[in-house]
Amino acid sequence: MTFNIRMENTANTHPGEADHWPEREPILVDLLEREKPTILGIQEGKYSQLPAIERALPSHRMIGFGRQGGSSDEYSAIFYDPARLQVLSWDQFWLSDAPTVIGSATWGNRVTRIVVWAHMRDLRTGREFAMINTHFDHESEPARVKSAQAISELVQGEDIDGLPTIITGDFNSPAGTSGAYETLVTDGPLLDAWATAREHRSREWGTFPGYEEPVEGGDRIDWILTTEDVRVHEAGINMYREKKRYPSDHAPVEALVSLT
Repeated sequence: MTFNIRMENTANTHPGEADHWPEREPILVDLLEREKPTILGIQEGKYSQLPAIERALPSHRMIGFGRQGGSSDEYSAIFYDPARLQVLSWDQFWLSDAPTVIGSATWGNRVTRIVVWAHMRDLRTGREFAMINTHFDHESEPARVKSAQAISELVQGEDIDGLPTIITGDFNSPAGTSGAYETLVTDGPLLDAWATAREHRSREWGTFPGYEEPVEGGDRIDWILTTEDVRVHEAGINMYREKKRYPSDHAPVEALVSLT
């Protein structure tokens, strides 16, 4: 599952408003308890929101830290089920010309952006694979294209070294019609799980409804991508809500996959 959970902004919201985190939190917990994703890549999570995910998925572990270092600012963390998966190694880098410098941003984006990746082993089958989670910039198209190039280089680089790979993220780019998508999918090494899925478990909703009613055929800016050695059995865009309240302004995207 990839899920932009929308950052906690309680100081600027009020009870009854769609964006008020204390009222979104129990809906998010319910959704994750129902779905129980083996791997979950989040975006926009603040440190104060992580306990909600831990409550929903109490056996899961987390890798990643805030984009300004430590617990500061938003996370693009990966949560995983250690009963099924073992992390062999992991790292985090910044989407900039100085990827190891905490908080760096050099591609025209005003907001720091990060990537978290892990080399994992499936304990049930013994197969190894890579998991990548990210959040591209919301303002700068050149920064998104450069970020896509960085992901492509990671997938084809020595750290992942030809492993079957799954990428989750909020790419802030429409699938099929953006520079980032062209770099990663159309002209790149990856496949769009929505396009390759044998079965769709939902309509093709836009993934950023902004707490409004979902729009079929709207922009899919939240993607799950894979290398060709990952088979996608099912994919869905989850519009779960309670009493017309949504857990986030984004919809989570899910896929059921196996390693070929």
